[in-house]
This record gives sequence, structure tokens and C-alpha cells, in this order.
Amino acid sequence: MPTAESPISAGSQSPKTARIAAWALAAAIVILSLVPPTLRPETRAPHSLEHFTIFAATGFAFGLGYKRRHHLLAILLVVFSSAIEIAQLFVPGRASLLSSAPVRA
Repeated sequence: MPTAESPISAGSQSPKTARIAAWALAAAIVILSLVPPTLRPETRAPHSLEHFTIFAATGFAFGLGYKRRHHLLAILLVVFSSAIEIAQLFVPGRASLLSSAPVRA
């Protein structure tokens, strides 16, 4: 229970802050994944590094925000990633890749 000296302790804010960051990052992934390529910001970083960074940060934030549900989070984040890739099939100008192996003709 909060005391008069510290109405909200730093420890109780950490999971809440991580949850807000996690959901904001997830929203950013959705937005950046589903906008047309011409509206997507570009960095000089390799495409795979961009993906790794935002997905790792999102997974880390969810892990901090929901500490007792890591197994469920792992499953849901894989489902989320797959859903984003499938949704890209319906965005003109966007490509979707559901496999990590390159497609060979």
C-alpha cells in the first residue's frame, strides 16, 4: 500500500511503464508494416536489423510488463508477427514473407 511519503513507488510504476511502451511499440509495428512503402520512414540500417530491433524491443517491453506470462507472451508474439505478415498481403506495394528460407524459382 502506498505511504504518505511515496504515493506511488518506483517499483509499481515499472510494469505499467513497460506495458505502455510494449503496446506503443506493437502499434508502431502495425502502422509501419501496413502503410504503403512510400509513407514508411527509411533509415540507413539494413532492413533485417530494423525488424530485429523493433521486434526485440517489443518483446523485451512485453516481458517486463507481463512478468508472469512469458510462455503465453512468446506464443502471442509469434502469432502477432505472423498476422502482420499476412496482413501485408492486402497492402498494395508491400511484400510478405512467412518463411525465413528464401524462395527459389
